[in-house]
Amino acid sequence: MTTHEPILARLAALKAMSVNELKTEWQAMFDAPAPNNSRTFLESRLAYRIQELTYGGPDKQTRRMLDLLADEVEGTLTRKAQIADPRNPVVGTKLIREWDGTAHTVTVLKDGFDWGGQRYKSLSAVARVITGTRWNGYRFFGLRERKRGEA
Repeated sequence: MTTHEPILARLAALKAMSVNELKTEWQAMFDAPAPNNSRTFLESRLAYRIQELTYGGPDKQTRRMLDLLADEVEGTLTRKAQIADPRNPVVGTKLIREWDGTAHTVTVLKDGFDWGGQRYKSLSAVARVITGTRWNGYRFFGLRERKRGEA
């Protein structure tokens, strides 16, 4: 028997419970009445809670990211608490792109990008100044993820 079997058994048992049994389990695990009668909702949240109590919840950085995303959705995100884009290279990286026979070098900053001695909030803004048209900055500088089958 592995250490995960009791957890897996508990998770499997949720499928066999009635909605009333799920609500009773909810009361025991959350010390509050179940918020609704949706089997799918109750099963998924109880399964998450069982795993969270066993293995631990999200780490501090993940919780912070989730809080920032929630603030952004609600429109309460402050300028100081912006979410870093994981597509951005490491600070100090130099991106070089040739356009119309000229090599353009952009330096990645902590809070934006430097091109030609000017700061920009996004690579798209840099690409627009260089080309005079709208571009996805990550695509323009070759940072987009390649799909399967692309060379």
